[in-house]
Amino acid sequence: MPQNNRIYVIGHANPDTDSIAAAMGYAWLLHDQLEAEVIAARAGQLNPQTTWVLNRLQLEPPLLLPDASPRFDSITHRYNTTTPERPLRDAWAIANRTGGIAPIINPDGTPYGLVTVLSLFDFLKRSVGASPRREEMRIGELLDVPCSEACDTDVPRFQLNSRIRDALPRILREERTEFWAVDEHGSYGGVCRQRDALNPPRLQLILVDHNESRQALGALDEADLLEILDHHRLGNPSTHTPIRFTVDVVGSTCTLVSERIDEAGLSAPPTLAGLLLAGLVSDTLLLTSPTTTSRDHSAADRLARWAFMGGSVLEGETVKSFGEQVLQAGAGLTFRAPSEIVSADFKLYDAGGLHFGIAQVEVTNFAQLEEHREALQEALLHLCESKALDFSMLMVTDVVRGSSRLLLTKLLPQLEVLPYPHLPDGTLKAEGVVSRKKQLLPIVLGALEG
Repeated sequence: MPQNNRIYVIGHANPDTDSIAAAMGYAWLLHDQLEAEVIAARAGQLNPQTTWVLNRLQLEPPLLLPDASPRFDSITHRYNTTTPERPLRDAWAIANRTGGIAPIINPDGTPYGLVTVLSLFDFLKRSVGASPRREEMRIGELLDVPCSEACDTDVPRFQLNSRIRDALPRILREERTEFWAVDEHGSYGGVCRQRDALNPPRLQLILVDHNESRQALGALDEADLLEILDHHRLGNPSTHTPIRFTVDVVGSTCTLVSERIDEAGLSAPPTLAGLLLAGLVSDTLLLTSPTTTSRDHSAADRLARWAFMGGSVLEGETVKSFGEQVLQAGAGLTFRAPSEIVSADFKLYDAGGLHFGIAQVEVTNFAQLEEHREALQEALLHLCESKALDFSMLMVTDVVRGSSRLLLTKLLPQLEVLPYPHLPDGTLKAEGVVSRKKQLLPIVLGALEG
């Protein structure tokens, strides 16, 4: 299907389980409702919890789409081909069907050259020239020569998955108007034209579990935004046309997806229902977070009914037993590098003229924090510097006792009013705080904005 008929459903950068599950669940629903190819995507690498959940449910991860900038594969045409030793009449037949282009491919699959209008004219000039005798050559004789003699063999090559915008300066400097598109092995992928590179089709996106541009995949402005489905504060990008926009007060985007599936009169397949349930219990800490609503409880019951049915991979599980496994899979500091821990669930914000980020990681006890605190502090500082932020914060949450400790790269004067006591190890004690969205972020924003 042409790429401009595809719709990508995608969560935020540094995706968590709710983001991945919501994207896959909503893509499944929309695929049933729309006359389009709807594809679940992700804007970053999976975290350990999400990896465990997908493996447990025997599901493949969604497509990695790090940015929305059009790639060469969106403007590539895989025209018919012939080989260098074949007669030119083969290329002539192809060119008559493709608008004057015939790709000549080596036996190993790599491009040899393009037969184009310009290369044919150059061939005729060399073969016929101004000689009266040669002007009487029959067309049949010319078409019997090998294709290799009428090729342009210096055509630039671009990888199918590379961004068009990065190659535009080179394309505009070329006298040619056709170019090779090759795969990662250098094999023939197709042919693209200059006019298409100057006006490539824009990706069509639906954002789930976020609405702020700083948290979205890169080059969002190069795509067409169709819809947002979220449960966070507003910070949405502007759009050129009206879109469907839903931000609701629930604990998980998976709750919203499950409600829409239910409203459509459908039931999600057991594995997908299990994935949505995992996203729900992850974001609500097994329905104990202060962000949890009665709708989340109803959604958990609904998804459990679909997921735990007989014959499914989760047969015999309960919301409690499965949810505890999900939380345990995402908790702990021992088996991940500090740089991975501070960046895996890291979100960017702006307030009071400052740019900052807050990361969150879950543990089962704070003894792990003491063991890794210095390494985490150093990794957090490096992340802050690499992103040119004014400060960064790591929220280490004990999911068993329902409390957090905060690590900061810099205690700015504005942050001295935070209602969290300082501990001897330099961390802040946030007793009873488990939700970045509902508990920590509003306090930080209030402190920065005065």
